[in-house]
Amino acid sequence: MNRYGLIVCGVVLVFLLSCSSLPTAQQDSDDVQIEAAKIREGIFMLTGRGGNIGVSVGKDGVFLIDNQFAALTQKIKDTVSSLSSSPIKLVFNTHWHSDHVGGNENFGLSGSLIIAHYNVRKRMSTEQFVEAFGSRVPASPQAALPVVTFDNELTVHLNDDEIHVFHAPSAHTDGDAVIHFRRGNVVHMGDLFFNRRYPFIDLSSGGSVNGMIAVADRVLQMIDSETKIIPGHGEIGDQNSLKEFRDMLVVVRNSVDTMVVSGKTIKEVIDAKPSKRFDEIWGKNFMSPEAFIKIVYSSLKKES
Repeated sequence: MNRYGLIVCGVVLVFLLSCSSLPTAQQDSDDVQIEAAKIREGIFMLTGRGGNIGVSVGKDGVFLIDNQFAALTQKIKDTVSSLSSSPIKLVFNTHWHSDHVGGNENFGLSGSLIIAHYNVRKRMSTEQFVEAFGSRVPASPQAALPVVTFDNELTVHLNDDEIHVFHAPSAHTDGDAVIHFRRGNVVHMGDLFFNRRYPFIDLSSGGSVNGMIAVADRVLQMIDSETKIIPGHGEIGDQNSLKEFRDMLVVVRNSVDTMVVSGKTIKEVIDAKPSKRFDEIWGKNFMSPEAFIKIVYSSLKKES
């Protein structure tokens, strides 16, 4: 196996070890602590294992954004109960990946109403194949599926806030949503924003690097210097950190695109190290620089 095959295999292993369907992930969940960080009055971010969770608490109940893995559901509920004695009325999915929706069935069976873009329900209803990792994800049980779906946008009026939700087409996947707490001035972007780390773009689920840039541009136009942003992974962000993410994507995309147009192979592009200036900060987490460049290259080749 050559160097590039080993790179891909390494990323596959990391991804598979994070999947809730594996016994290892379930056993290791005993050591996971769910931590709550206050962002605004009544709005929190929970961290544990998997995608960051957003929580709105108030007089109307609890609104949860994403829910990590099934084995963590009780720990998540316990942490939420320390913030509010009200029930979890709504659960919103930012997209379909298991580190964000793994607890759907548990929450659905306990009475929470699950909301998502209709492509999330569509993908969760059937077996999926994540090409980048060679991984098959089985269809979800009925109780895990979103009950309310939307196309382009919707608005939820809850806890004295106007929560605007809109679809970001062909970005991280084809079913991503951005959740904007207009009064609270907080945005949850799911995996449309990885704070100071290279993102995984799921091309086999309809994602694209150009779509990731487009939604970053859209969010930047609607926020200000006081906005707090919950990323799918990483620390709480703001206008500056989202702009850094967007600018990194543009620089890498443009550099790789120039080489794609000139007919360079994936090996030649990786060897050219188009992300070198960012690697020290952005390349130390889940996605290695080489794996990220491979995804950008493949995304642009699909569109060429």
